[in-house]
Amino acid sequence: MLSFEFLLNALVAGLLLGGFYAALSAGLSLSFGLLDVVNIAHPAFILFGSYLTFYVNEHFGFDPVLAGLIFAVPAYFVGVAVYRIYYNSFEKTGAESLRGLVFFFGLFFLIEVILIITFGVDYRLVRAFYIGKSTSIGAVGIAYRLFVPFLVGGILSTVLYLFLTKTFFGRAIMGVAQDSLAVQLMGVDPIRIKTVAFGIGIATAVIAGSLLIIIGPVEPTIGREYIGRVFAVTVLGGLGSMTGTLVGALILGVAESFTSSFFGPSWALAVSFGILLICLAVRPSGLFGR
Repeated sequence: MLSFEFLLNALVAGLLLGGFYAALSAGLSLSFGLLDVVNIAHPAFILFGSYLTFYVNEHFGFDPVLAGLIFAVPAYFVGVAVYRIYYNSFEKTGAESLRGLVFFFGLFFLIEVILIITFGVDYRLVRAFYIGKSTSIGAVGIAYRLFVPFLVGGILSTVLYLFLTKTFFGRAIMGVAQDSLAVQLMGVDPIRIKTVAFGIGIATAVIAGSLLIIIGPVEPTIGREYIGRVFAVTVLGGLGSMTGTLVGALILGVAESFTSSFFGPSWALAVSFGILLICLAVRPSGLFGR
């Protein structure tokens, strides 16, 4: 018989994993959920952030989370440049549906090739005082390598939620998502707003990359494993909803944890997509979709 402690540990591990998934998906929730830009390259930017974190941790001893926050600033401007190229080449001409998707696919593989050429195909990891350590609360064991990404993911989701609901730019992003023409009639440039939002999405992806390499070693093709997960979290929670992204991430994290515990890790992703399909059949707009 399964013990209560075993089930409780699986639940806690799933919640911690879900917080990490929320960090991975926050940027995609902005670009795909609010801007309707299908950024397939999002996991590649996450992985790029992991390797930037590895480099400064290996050579300068920077804490991984601190490195992610530092690189988020230049990553924002990279996101701005990528969106301007995307807009001028595809969205402006009305060819964003298929050609724009191919553009992001190409960008995904370009980043992957750059990482392979630069760092090779070996697994890379980082060092920090909390990696490899854990604590216990009663019968529940908590690994710091999971707790730190959970904590940062929760803070990141909260900051984005407050940004979208309490600031001018945040409300403008929500307005562009609902009615771009109405926002334009009120004197706001929707392209500028979308550029800012996409830049923020790439910045959050780089922060998520610093969390990914805390959880475990990375190699240049590991980003492919997260394409399905980040889109599943974004769609399950409801397009454009930061609250939904967090809740959807926690649901998938718990589902994967229990599935891995009972049936093995190979079934985890299949169960997550099964939950997504059931949710879409019952509520196509997602849990918090409007």
